Amino acid sequence: MRCPKCSCQDDKVIDSRSSREGSTIRRRRECVGCGFRFTTYEEIQSDNIMVVKRDGRRESLNKEKLLGGIVKACEKRPVSRAELDELVATIVQRIVQEFDREIPYQRIGELTMNGLRVLDKVAYVRYASIYRGFEEAADFVEEVEKLESRKNDTATLRLPGI
Repeated sequence: MRCPKCSCQDDKVIDSRSSREGSTIRRRRECVGCGFRFTTYEEIQSDNIMVVKRDGRRESLNKEKLLGGIVKACEKRPVSRAELDELVATIVQRIVQEFDREIPYQRIGELTMNGLRVLDKVAYVRYASIYRGFEEAADFVEEVEKLESRKNDTATLRLPGI
């Protein structure tokens, strides 16, 4: 690991902890060269899962792209970055559990919308408007009415950890 301050390649691990419910390891490091302390995160690299897009193309599952869409939906909303990271980790964990090689784009959208529905209703509607391609105000009203009808629905499935 290269020191972010002096680029020295020698460091020592001061502390290691499990984080995000055991899906990552947080390591606190100290550079041997300059004494600068920094944190790294280590996570399991899952096999390359391909996303089958609308037009039939296939591309690798990209956590950063998923996070980018969620961040955009949560813009100016009272949602912390830690909550967003946790949602992405939960979605990716579900994908890895359910699929071996390929996942249809619809399933990623469903998992994301389910997570956002729990996290922030406004972000959910924003994401759904792009994902489902809302074209009229009536589409928004219909989705908000669905949210209201589910408010007391005990059968609504929740993502683990949310």
